Amino acid sequence: MPKRVVLAYSGGLDTSVAVRWMIEELGVEVVCLAVDVGQASDDWDVVRERARAAGAVEAIVVDARQEFAEDFVAPALKANAMYEGRYPLVSALSRPVIVKHLVETARYHGADAVAHGCTGKGNDQVRFEVSTRALAPDLEVIAPVRGWGMTREESILYAYDHGIPIQATKEKVYSIDDNLWGRAIECGEMEDPWAVPPPGVWLLTEQTESEPRDLVIGFEQGVPTSVDGERLGMLEVIERLNTVVGSYGWGRIDMVENRRVGIKSRETYECPAALALIMAHKDLESICLERDLDREKSRTEPRYAELIYDGLWFSPLKQAFDAFIDSSQEFVTGEVRLRLSPGSAAITGRRSEHSLYDYGLATYDAADSFRHEDSAGFVRLWGLGIETWAARQGTDRIRD
Repeated sequence: MPKRVVLAYSGGLDTSVAVRWMIEELGVEVVCLAVDVGQASDDWDVVRERARAAGAVEAIVVDARQEFAEDFVAPALKANAMYEGRYPLVSALSRPVIVKHLVETARYHGADAVAHGCTGKGNDQVRFEVSTRALAPDLEVIAPVRGWGMTREESILYAYDHGIPIQATKEKVYSIDDNLWGRAIECGEMEDPWAVPPPGVWLLTEQTESEPRDLVIGFEQGVPTSVDGERLGMLEVIERLNTVVGSYGWGRIDMVENRRVGIKSRETYECPAALALIMAHKDLESICLERDLDREKSRTEPRYAELIYDGLWFSPLKQAFDAFIDSSQEFVTGEVRLRLSPGSAAITGRRSEHSLYDYGLATYDAADSFRHEDSAGFVRLWGLGIETWAARQGTDRIRD
């Protein structure tokens, strides 16, 4: 039985109750670790006080926003990582950086176990536990919420009975998880996939701008480095785009996705910066990547996204993909122009010093440098196999 546990602490109902529950039921000391990855609503002083009121021997907050942006979001952006082609992995991307600090804190404080507040239905239990085993296979992983059998109402009563300050009420509310890469909103009436998301759930994408404008995003080796000519760090680019792009009411996702545990789940997200950056980056690649490299990378991207979604950030296949993707980004440097208008973001231009677009080859005007006489032999050889098949085997089938 472990003696000291480091809990990934959010300050919400489940993790606050988990502190006291583990102390009383398991007889352990609990260190609470909250990781700041850009949550919009958290007051970290309140989070610390709540952890201590629940009985934690230590309450720690780590500011990991820049690390999250540069070491976790940037690689995913270079891979254009979108789970099931739509979701830019808002929650999934934050879990490995949280686990990294969870393990580091466990080592520093001499803990022999870590804990999380995930339920048995969600994806996050997989992400927390698999990542922990990849980084520290000797640490025990405890999942109190998955095993204690309390309903939401019972958890609230437990908190009241033990003097744990919480904000939760018995009424069913939305479940919101947010960080600098976006917001995930679920539960409530949205558990019906036919129900329209109520307007009150949106925060990042409330339309306040009505006049169209252009926005130019600069990239260096696949990483965004400027907005409208102003040089910014990765974190600052994301923050700027969340504000600017979101103000046009663009960046919402409403989908039914396949969870790792086999459940289909209706999810809504708002990710203005993430969607704008992925769209711009992919477009810049269209002029900077050679055709076969571009196509092979496109085949890799869905699998890369699945690895992140499935909790396999720290895995040999993910490392191998990173090496390939980093190599592909050597010449992905340039600028992309977006046109923003209410409810819309569209690419209207791209340029790069490494562009493979050759005007002389592409144009049909007098500057045309393409050798048209070469095409006759090329086309004949390209179609030779089909011509042979049609003559020997395919003529009757084509007529039928």
